Parts: sequence; C-alpha cells; structure tokens
Amino acid sequence: MKELPTGRRRTFQTKLQLAAKQLRWLKPWVEKHYEERWVLVDGGYSNKSFLSPAQSEGWVVVGRLRKDAALWSLPEPKREGRRGPAPTYGKERLSLAKRAGHKSGWEQVECVQYGEKLTKKIKTFEATWRPASGRIRVVLIQEEHGWVAFFCTKADATAVEILEAAADRGAIEQMFLNVKEVWAAGQQQVRNIHSNQACFNMNLWMYSMVEAWAWNQPEECLSNRSASPWDNQPRRPSHNDKRKSLQREVLQSVIEEGLSGRPTKERMRALADRLLELAA
Repeated sequence: MKELPTGRRRTFQTKLQLAAKQLRWLKPWVEKHYEERWVLVDGGYSNKSFLSPAQSEGWVVVGRLRKDAALWSLPEPKREGRRGPAPTYGKERLSLAKRAGHKSGWEQVECVQYGEKLTKKIKTFEATWRPASGRIRVVLIQEEHGWVAFFCTKADATAVEILEAAADRGAIEQMFLNVKEVWAAGQQQVRNIHSNQACFNMNLWMYSMVEAWAWNQPEECLSNRSASPWDNQPRRPSHNDKRKSLQREVLQSVIEEGLSGRPTKERMRALADRLLELAA
C-alpha cells in the first residue's frame, strides 16, 4: 500500500480513543447547560481506555456489561487508626451469572422505553469494577431471550434511570441505520479519507434536514401507502417515508413552477429535463 501524501497523513487512533476525544470536544458546548452529562455506550466501549478519560471529564457512563465481567464486592470501611488510603475494591469476587440464576432478589419496576411505559423484572446492586476505577451500579434485566446486564458509573443512580438511558441508545442506533441504508453512507466511491469524511458529513446533514422538515408535518402526510392498500398496519412513518414525502413535495414544486404563467417550449423542455434527471 502506498503511503498517504504528507498533507493527508493521520495519527492512528482506536475507536475508543476517538470516542474519548469526541467527549472532550463536546464538553465545552454542554457543561454550562446541564448539571450532569450522561453518555450511553455499547459493550465494546466498556473499557478502561474509554471509561477513564470519560470519567475524568465528568461524564456519567451507562453501558452494557459482559456476563463474565470481573466484578468485586464493595470495600470494607477503613478501620480507625489504620494508615494509608481507604481500599477501593472489595475482596469478594461477584458472579453475574450466579446472581441472575438465583430466584430471589428480583423486583418489578416501571420505566419508559421507546415511548411506552413498561414493567421490567430486574435486580440491582452496587459493585466495584477496575475498568471504572471503583464503584458502579449494576442492573440485571430479565428479558424473554434471557438476562442482560448494564452498568452505570454513577453508583447512586436508580435502576429506572439506567433502564431508560439504555433504551435511548436505540434511537441513536436507528439513526445510524437510516444514514447507512437510506442515504448509503459509506458506499460513496471517493479516493481519500477527507472525501470520505465529507460524504459522511453530507449524509448526516441530509438526514437532519429531512427530520427537521418532517418534525411538524401531520403523520398522514408522511406515509403514503396508496400504492399498497394491503399495507394497513398502523405504525410510525419511517425515515424513508419522510424522505419520500419531501421528495414528492419538491417534485410538485418543480412542476408547479414550470407550469406557472404562460408555458413555452423552452420552459417545458427545461421541466422535462429536470424531471428526467430526478427519475434517473
């Protein structure tokens, strides 16, 4: 592989390092507006190389926890007269699998996830974890397919706060799915890393513009199923529905502009050319 030109060279950084760098960039924008700043991550970012800089910048992190995570009990209180700092970690190794398998300790809590009020069966407790440099709050959730574990670096956070925060990641994941599938992000045929960045940035702007336009639009205007009358199940308009609705409005405006006033051959030809470009 040929080396990048001098002006385009990049220092290698892992995804975890880039994520921590994003938080440092974001902090000055939000720190004056919120008493607490929470960041939601998946299991791949539940790592000391990300958690340590995130916590040092004052972020509360909520993420997935591996089922074999090396958790420890809470430390014993420092004995009076004993020298040295208080211990950070307990001496007893905790097993998530054993805790999840035990029939006692489960409770029902109500939370709002994905716009609905749900009842979840959970266990919650405090533990110490070296990647988080100390105490965390652990929440085990019993789902239909089995149990899953989440953690929060704010040990006094409630289980409901953690459950609702974890569900908020679903909207972010759906957004990236739409950017990739609807706008084909990552599929542009360009030659260098700067062009790739520009294309992805453009995809994000197009996504944002469609969502902003559709924000106050009536739902019935965003989902046109006249061509498929059998598709009558009620559901929210997808991002692709919104994009098609905006395309129809733009196309209608183009046609009305072309037909306004007294049509001429030149205007009709120009309109036909524009419509052919849109169709192609």
